[in-house]
Amino acid sequence: MGAREVVIREVPVDERAAWEPLWKGYQAFYQVDIPDEATTVTWARLHDPNEPMGVLGAYVDGKLCGIVHYLFHRSCWTIGDYCYLQDLFVSADARNLGLGRALIMAVEEKARAAGASRVHWLTHETNAVARALYDKLAQRPGFIQYRKIF
Repeated sequence: MGAREVVIREVPVDERAAWEPLWKGYQAFYQVDIPDEATTVTWARLHDPNEPMGVLGAYVDGKLCGIVHYLFHRSCWTIGDYCYLQDLFVSADARNLGLGRALIMAVEEKARAAGASRVHWLTHETNAVARALYDKLAQRPGFIQYRKIF
């Protein structure tokens, strides 16, 4: 089998039908069910130039096989914004092609271009495969997340 063409680019608004199965796959992985209304609003925000959010896709031979959502937010610690890499998912049939790494690096490029001072993200402590990649790409500062859901 020959080399596969991998392209990382923004996922345009007319590709929701290709994006949504990956978004649902991400939710299934983390055992959450995000309401359809929130998904519709998220999709709109990801494509609204007035929102500090974006979506990139990893395309393998023209097929969308991976997604990453990111958003910019202020910090009290720096002048420049931070970039939060919120969701990252690669379809099972496209794993081990370097798509996760490529998507993270593409978000880093977006963050640097926007003047952000860092990219940060979370993963579940049991996500050993992802953590093995993340440990190669970034520092794990040791902070523990707390949350109260309303």
